[in-house]
Amino acid sequence: MNSIKVWLETMRLRTLPVSVAGVVMAIAIAWWQTRMRWAPALLCLAFAVLAQVASNMANEYFDWLNGADRAGRVGPRRGVTEGDISPRALLIATCAVITLAAVTGCCLLPYGEWWLLPVGIVIVLAALAYSAGPWPLSYHGLGEAMVFVFFGLVPVNLTYYVITGRLWEPIVMLASMTIGLMGVNVLLVNNYRDVEDDRVAGKRTSVVIFGRQPAAAAYLINGYMAIALLTPLWLGAALWPRLPAAMLAVPAFYLICHTALWWQLTHRDGRALNPLLGMTASLMATFTVALTIFLIAI
Repeated sequence: MNSIKVWLETMRLRTLPVSVAGVVMAIAIAWWQTRMRWAPALLCLAFAVLAQVASNMANEYFDWLNGADRAGRVGPRRGVTEGDISPRALLIATCAVITLAAVTGCCLLPYGEWWLLPVGIVIVLAALAYSAGPWPLSYHGLGEAMVFVFFGLVPVNLTYYVITGRLWEPIVMLASMTIGLMGVNVLLVNNYRDVEDDRVAGKRTSVVIFGRQPAAAAYLINGYMAIALLTPLWLGAALWPRLPAAMLAVPAFYLICHTALWWQLTHRDGRALNPLLGMTASLMATFTVALTIFLIAI
């Protein structure tokens, strides 16, 4: 198998919208409020991508180490498990990406206060604790909570902070929860697909604990809650002169596509679920980009 393709699969690039979306959302709101600074914004984008890739690579390495991945698994091919990549090479690559993420995070310190340093350390440790350590969080039904916090609340609010110097803005907090719920749905699809493999491996994801039907219901509800959280913005599109009413097409488009994906989730099984992971992430990215275009254009 082509080595470049193997490494790209290990990085799981199709999941990058989960990390990028939060940063883009914060940039859009800052631009809309005319408080934009590009240097910290781009640094946040780089940090988010590197942290996501590091988390993905660490997840693959520690899933292999813990025996959670098996050859011929239902999900996408895993390089270490299939023998395409040596465990040592993956561990070295993971450490290198974590180091790059840490250096990038340190470059953000001049744009904020001292507490950004411990927060950055917590983010890096969380990326590892997801699947590593004596009590891996993703093995105990806490993967979705991790995604909601570290791919929703943290990137949106902190990106907005280093750009504008302001923290805990109500609309930014609501937007971070929206992104968090959409990111959770990406993980739900992954765990929904892998439920049998995870059960055999002793990996107690939320889907293993509660079952597929509650997971599918959570997927549907999360999407609708994500849109509902931004009700002030949608009302603004209908009432405020500064926001175009055409922006209401964004939530409508998302909800239609989201409902269609939920239907497919409940009517597919095994490898037929693989495309839904990328489609859920792509819908998240499309929503974020469309909303960003409206906020930047007005």
